[in-house]
Amino acid sequence: QVQVVESGGGLAQPGGSLRLSCAASGSGLSIYDMAWYRQGPGKERELVATITRDGSSDYADSVKGRFTISRDNAKNTGSLQMNSLKPEDTAAYYCNARILYRGVRRTYWGQGTQVTVSS
Repeated sequence: QVQVVESGGGLAQPGGSLRLSCAASGSGLSIYDMAWYRQGPGKERELVATITRDGSSDYADSVKGRFTISRDNAKNTGSLQMNSLKPEDTAAYYCNARILYRGVRRTYWGQGTQVTVSS
């Protein structure tokens, strides 16, 4: 059974930083693309950043230059370093992973972690 779990959310002041982590568990799994999404109050879920297995990354325009996505293939983990946070970054953040497990490739979501940016 595969589980994807996020951690690292919390409260930050404008201009501050937070680091989110994502860990996938399940014997023998392989992670292909990973991504972070977010959903703010009253908003639709939006794509924040993506990273391929070989490390190629892409970002939403709203976070370029402030957020950095990374991953560790050996540990089946990913992270999102968020700097220069703004109140509009307040949202629930979700890890998304395309995983091959027991011969089946499918997309898994974590349960989400809340990020609140406020003074």
